[in-house]
Amino acid sequence: MSTQIAKFLLQKVLGWHFTEGEDSIPSEKKALFLFAPHTSIWDFVIGFLYFRSLGGKLHIMIKKEAFKGALGTLLKKLGAFPIDRKNPSGALIPLIHEINRSDSFYLVVCPEGTRKPIHRWKTGYHTIAEQTGIPVFLSHADYRKKEIGYGRPSPLTLDARKDTEQIQQKYKEMKLVGLRPGGYVTE
Repeated sequence: MSTQIAKFLLQKVLGWHFTEGEDSIPSEKKALFLFAPHTSIWDFVIGFLYFRSLGGKLHIMIKKEAFKGALGTLLKKLGAFPIDRKNPSGALIPLIHEINRSDSFYLVVCPEGTRKPIHRWKTGYHTIAEQTGIPVFLSHADYRKKEIGYGRPSPLTLDARKDTEQIQQKYKEMKLVGLRPGGYVTE
């Protein structure tokens, strides 16, 4: 899909706008974008259109169960990596190798790990960032405002749990609303 078509669909057809100043991909050739809130499969569609409208190709992680038949072929073509939720750390190794080997790579991760309400976000993104040295951006989609963006890189320490708790707090302060507001924990 071309940049112009993606932008037309996202902005003109669906009525979304970009956070001010975030209408192009970051200057970094590789980056990890955390995405919240994740309450609907539509988050993928909105995020895909946003990133394509910026001229970028994103990669995502999806549970391996989705990679069956024609859907699996389509997901791989769209840049998806299968994740075994029973062995998530083992599934990260091929992804980390792919990032390190690539000249350009943009990965989107939903740290909630599911579309259901989650109090304690997952830290796999931290392992990926640590093993690849790529910056982590806090991207978001606010369905109330119909606004999408990615902000500045968020610094990480060696403490994945503490960093994740701080990132959750930053998202909480944004007062974002998901497509299904009950699917996003903000307290």
